[in-house]
Amino acid sequence: MTTFRRRVAEWRSPSLRRATLWVPQASLKADSVNKPFAQRCQDLVKVIEDFPAKELHAIFPWLVESIFGSLDGVLVGWNLRCLQGRVSPVEYSIAMEFLDPGGPMMKLVYKLQAEDYKFDFPVSYLPGPVKASIQERVLPDSPLYHNKVQFPATGGLGLNLALNPFEYYMFFFALSLITQKPLPGTLHIRTSDCAYFILVDRYLSWFLPTEGSVLPALSSSPGGPNPSPAPRTPTMPFASYGLHHTSLLKRHISHQTSVNADPASHEIWRSETLLQVFVEMWLHHYSLEMYQKLQSPHAKLEVLHYRLSVSSALHSPAQPSLQALHAYQESFTPTEEHVLVVRLLLKHLHAFSNSLKPEQVSPSTHSHATSPLEEFKRAAVPRFVQQKLYLFLQHCFGHWPLDASFRAVLEMWLSYLQPWRYAPEKQAQSSDCQARCVSERWAPFVQENLLMYTKLFVGFLSRALRTDLVSPKNALMVFRVAKVFAQPNLAEMIQKGEQLFLEPELVIPHRQHRLFTAPTFTGSFLSSWPPAVTDASFKVKSHVYSLEGQDCKYTPMFGPEVRTLVLRLAQLITQAKQTAKSISDQCGESTAGRPFLSWLGFCSTDTNGSYAANDLDEMGQDSVRKTDEYLEKALEYLCQMFRLSEAQLTQLTLALGTTQDENGKKQLPDCVVGEDGLVLTPLGRYQIINGLRRFDIEYQGDSELQPIRSYEIASLVRVLFRLSSAINRRFAGPMAALCSRADFLGSFCRYHLTEPGLADRHLLSPVARGCAARRPRGPRLSLRFLGSYRTLLSLLLAFFVASLFCIGPLPCALLLVLGYLLYAVAMTLLTERSKLHHL
Repeated sequence: MTTFRRRVAEWRSPSLRRATLWVPQASLKADSVNKPFAQRCQDLVKVIEDFPAKELHAIFPWLVESIFGSLDGVLVGWNLRCLQGRVSPVEYSIAMEFLDPGGPMMKLVYKLQAEDYKFDFPVSYLPGPVKASIQERVLPDSPLYHNKVQFPATGGLGLNLALNPFEYYMFFFALSLITQKPLPGTLHIRTSDCAYFILVDRYLSWFLPTEGSVLPALSSSPGGPNPSPAPRTPTMPFASYGLHHTSLLKRHISHQTSVNADPASHEIWRSETLLQVFVEMWLHHYSLEMYQKLQSPHAKLEVLHYRLSVSSALHSPAQPSLQALHAYQESFTPTEEHVLVVRLLLKHLHAFSNSLKPEQVSPSTHSHATSPLEEFKRAAVPRFVQQKLYLFLQHCFGHWPLDASFRAVLEMWLSYLQPWRYAPEKQAQSSDCQARCVSERWAPFVQENLLMYTKLFVGFLSRALRTDLVSPKNALMVFRVAKVFAQPNLAEMIQKGEQLFLEPELVIPHRQHRLFTAPTFTGSFLSSWPPAVTDASFKVKSHVYSLEGQDCKYTPMFGPEVRTLVLRLAQLITQAKQTAKSISDQCGESTAGRPFLSWLGFCSTDTNGSYAANDLDEMGQDSVRKTDEYLEKALEYLCQMFRLSEAQLTQLTLALGTTQDENGKKQLPDCVVGEDGLVLTPLGRYQIINGLRRFDIEYQGDSELQPIRSYEIASLVRVLFRLSSAINRRFAGPMAALCSRADFLGSFCRYHLTEPGLADRHLLSPVARGCAARRPRGPRLSLRFLGSYRTLLSLLLAFFVASLFCIGPLPCALLLVLGYLLYAVAMTLLTERSKLHHL
């Protein structure tokens, strides 16, 4: 540390400062490789405190990249997504203290912010839709990009954004969640314990406080008061991507006036920037079709005008349309960690918005005395989050794999649908039923987020109909959704919102929808507010049209189409319950009927009659019980929501043939009898694919030629087969003559030399039936049973027990033969009697 202080003292010398500008940056880069992590952070804190902003701005981009990693994912940085306190407590505590909202790194940001430094951020690393929009010379709808795009100089590589230090820091912080890929050994790390997840929570709590009406003061940041970022003059022509028909210049002037006119707005620019960066980086991912649908006719016209005049532009033409649009046609699949962080953001936003005082909740009580932070609480979710979250959820519902990992997306969706769970006030309720009832206070939220409830519910139904509900994890997801939507009064609110949307338009002209539905994302949210709309029907229609367009075809959640899907889901739930019970019974029977010596591995492990692999087999009877509970409650909630009667469920169950036969076993899959045997119907294929029904699989060929089993000695089986085949060829005539006799000797020989069950076996396969008809089998001797471990072990045990009673091997063998003869005589008599009974 002495060397570092000497270097700092030399740096402070006026005569050497200008000549040695490179020394801190070069030494810090070298120390980042050679020194331990704790020492590096101490040196960084000393540099941030001692050096002015003029020298620190040169190392700021390198420092941000060394912490969060490079945008291309090559450099990992501090690997905050894998840093955990219980694994690396020292590094964790140092990193969290350094990156804390009130820590040294944020002090450096504020110091540079006071000097109005700008840093270039490549447009090529932005989310696909934003990147393609900017490359098309169409300004994205978020004010985050206004007045920041810089066209490259001659010979430049690409477009850049000129960001202030706070924006630059938050861009890297948010994008590291997407660009940094997890290391191979970190797949099982719990996300909520990682430094990145906890930092997101701290930043949200600091910049979006739920208590008080002002943000924490910047007095701790050096460099004096921090001004609001000054707007920059645009350096390239842009079309208006927003839905306002005002020019970009007018919007720019309006934005300048509103921000500079109200000094109180300076205190929340960090909150606004933080939220916009998180939303743009984490939620701005959707398909080409959705991007084109969201563009207004006005924006498309301006893009056309630009393309027609691009040949006369001073700069080189933009990237061609097809190439630019291809930039975000590439599939984007968010990770489970990504979804969990977005859920944390939504939960905090609900708590942030719900922290408004009761007298400030209604827009009618809005006054100029309200602080900007209180204004921001009211505008945060509907103006910045709603649209992009809806698109993000639609993307996840349509592209996420059909497995249990969808639970993360499901919980994120359900968290947004229940803002009342994050309301600070908890009114005392007189009963549990009333405590679960959704208050009428939330009716405007439900109506203004109607598609979040209805269309995404239909999307979940389509997923649930394609999953295996016998799995406890899938059953839990159906139970969670049904439980949330079955909360008292919620279904009525959704139904009321649908009625408001579907009622005819009597007064409101058709063209006014687009004017209202366009979210005013142009400029700061403190710009002039649109006039308050009191008509509830107009609000609901504006919400739907803004997300789906004027030509959308709305499917009512409580209409006949969705009701049919719910009935199908109820059928599958009933089938899954019966399948789980059947698997449980079969597991119980196989366990109870297992021989005493099965633990030695000598018994048959034939799995012909078992179901396909299912997680119930691994998790045991407790999982069967949980699955049954989840499905039972889910069915109950669905019946409450859609008013399904018991008679309807019974009728649908019988129609699908889910009843059990007299033996309590499952019936065959749905099929019809054709010329070549049973032919599966589409319903039968669906039942087999989802494990709802099955065929009883058994070997129907020659028993002597069936594959050697694990409980048999392979070499001994082959030797016995050759021996029995030689005997059968040599004595085929005498054996046939003996078996044709009508006396007791003939019955005795038929019992041992023929297969009595072959003629009565039910052959399901037409191939097996044809082979059996072409291959008549006469009397023959089979010695294969002597090649079984179980048979040989039984003989050894018999000889061992006989030796304890002083019985030699030969007398013991004679006793065994005599005992078997008595057993064979008894079985022959019983077999003949049963044949006479059937005649």
